[in-house]
Amino acid sequence: MPYTPPPELASLSLAEIAEQVAARKLPPVAEWAPTHEGDSHMRIDAAGTWYHDGSPITRPAMVRAFSGLLRREEDGSHSLVTPFQKLAIAVEDAPLVAVDVQRRDGALAFRLNTDDLVVAGPDHALAARGDADTPAIYLHVRNGLEARLNRSTYEQLAALSLEEGDDWTVTSGGETFSLRPA
Repeated sequence: MPYTPPPELASLSLAEIAEQVAARKLPPVAEWAPTHEGDSHMRIDAAGTWYHDGSPITRPAMVRAFSGLLRREEDGSHSLVTPFQKLAIAVEDAPLVAVDVQRRDGALAFRLNTDDLVVAGPDHALAARGDADTPAIYLHVRNGLEARLNRSTYEQLAALSLEEGDDWTVTSGGETFSLRPA
């Protein structure tokens, strides 16, 4: 069955976004403790491109499927996990990329490069890193995973921040997040 991406983020209400989020049934990778460990021969570069044995994975449905099995380990490394196997995957920066943001009913909804939708708030915090000249904004997604905002999404978020005031913060889900690195 071919993968059909969800509708464009700009056309969805907050309730429709919440429905899309709830509809994505992800495996409970945080609960799995497989005994067989190995190397996946995969990596994710800083731009969010997935590779296997040095070749890019060009099928979005494959990247989406693998991303559902991804988790961050306590030591900061990343793994692809099944109930029986845990395979290391090299990640240059963040494994996911936020490629769009929309404000809906006081919340910020992000679309990731895997077509996942995430609403920023208490469980999905935004964090500013880097320095004042080259900030990088990250969104907590799940299982210790983060998505780095790409340049255009950062610019969208900066414009939303300026609409709220001049303190370089944004509010979503009742939480306020700074866009300036600490």
